[in-house]
Amino acid sequence: MTSIKDMPRFDATDYLDTPEARADYMAAALEEGDAVEIRRALNNVARSLGMTAVAEEAGLGRESLYKALSDTGNPEFSTVLKLMKAMGLKLSALPIDKG
Repeated sequence: MTSIKDMPRFDATDYLDTPEARADYMAAALEEGDAVEIRRALNNVARSLGMTAVAEEAGLGRESLYKALSDTGNPEFSTVLKLMKAMGLKLSALPIDKG
């Protein structure tokens, strides 16, 4: 019998290998509207692209990026916007379907 310790560890970044996959993943997190999940998705997308490259493109220090996207991080909205742009993504608004 295989032990859970012997199983490969799931890492979402393994599947974020195209701009479309990254956009779909972020869109799903934003749709959920949970700040923790949005921060986690930002972290995964940034890791899939390389944290150093994303930090440089966003004009942030690498350590600041790690801190903002850590489990205890709470990035400012301006940081989120910089990161989204650096990751080749943009925010958009859609009406809520109340039907």
